[in-house]
Amino acid sequence: MTLRLAILASGRGSNLQAILDAIAAGTLDAQVVGVFSDQPAAQALHRVPAPLRWARRVKDFANREAFDAALADAIAAVTPDWIVCAGYMRILGAAFVERFPARILNIHPSLLPKYKGLHTHQRAIDAGDDEHGASVHLVNAELDGGAVLAQSRVPVLPGDDAESLAARVLQVEHPLYVEVLRMLASGRLVEQDGLPLLDGHPAYTPLRLEFAHS
Repeated sequence: MTLRLAILASGRGSNLQAILDAIAAGTLDAQVVGVFSDQPAAQALHRVPAPLRWARRVKDFANREAFDAALADAIAAVTPDWIVCAGYMRILGAAFVERFPARILNIHPSLLPKYKGLHTHQRAIDAGDDEHGASVHLVNAELDGGAVLAQSRVPVLPGDDAESLAARVLQVEHPLYVEVLRMLASGRLVEQDGLPLLDGHPAYTPLRLEFAHS
């Protein structure tokens, strides 16, 4: 089925562009029905036509809850199948998450459950890890705490700093997100009671997907 995707983004939108490229190439059966941002100057907004853009500043609302409610109303109006967080740098409130149960995806730059939150690359280096990576997970009320659908791993190399490791992880983030969306569109990967099923069977551990990186 053609997935209707609402994209949340705060920055440059490189994951959004990877999704748009896959749709244009005919390798992902999906449609981006809106791009939503808390940053009106976000580059991600300019990757889609103006009618698909929604951007508001949180400070223009009475509080965070009011912003989240307006965002949720705007998203609901475009009737997405999935909400895809692609570099969205705000934590979604519980009321927002409850409005779209088990329909919000995020990509996080670590091998969850390791290193929830920020500064994941430096934390992996500081811990002496020999591998790092990215995870696509369902969003729930706990920060980076939803069921992990798939992961891709990269090595931590001698001499890596946070910047070089982040660049290597980004090389697998893009194809990882697209592949998860492709499996959702094909019906191979579904959600049931907040947990993933792959080909009709429970996916007790995240899918491990490998992609080229330098």
